[in-house]
Amino acid sequence: MLKRALIIAAVFIVAIVIFFNWFKKDTKKHSPAATVEYTDGQTKIKIDYCRPYAKGRIIFGDEAAEALQPYGEYWRLGANEATIFETNSPIIFNDKKLEAGKYSIYAYPGESVWTICINSEWDRWGAQEADKTKDVLRTEVPSINNANLQEQFEIKMTAVDSNHTVNLNFHWDKTSVTVPIKTVLGE
Repeated sequence: MLKRALIIAAVFIVAIVIFFNWFKKDTKKHSPAATVEYTDGQTKIKIDYCRPYAKGRIIFGDEAAEALQPYGEYWRLGANEATIFETNSPIIFNDKKLEAGKYSIYAYPGESVWTICINSEWDRWGAQEADKTKDVLRTEVPSINNANLQEQFEIKMTAVDSNHTVNLNFHWDKTSVTVPIKTVLGE
């Protein structure tokens, strides 16, 4: 009897593992994985995320308008797993120091201001709201709601000048948000 119960439990566990691996792979067909990297001297910044499509939906807006991402609510900055933000050296993230490490990055989009959060818990499924007690940084940045139409969510990093500054940009639908990042030299 015990042997039979162990066999059933083992089969059940294997079935769950197979299902979740299939589910993760299947969702990436609709929101493919992407990586963005930036290097400045010894500093390397890498972001891993998944890119959902707008598909004619209202993306950002009021809950009453049935927006996919209502204002003021948690968003993983992509789809599927949590979006991962990694830096190998300290940086200044919108005037706040962020130590080297691997983090998750998420946001609370607003109509005119977004709250961007960096969290120490990076290895998790992204749909579940992050544990705010594990946030290592929170900052607010303005949003632009009349940007060029972007069908598929995009994160990019663009060097600004020779002062070791890069703009981290989140762009989807007609909304664009930019976070300035400065590399910290000598650390």
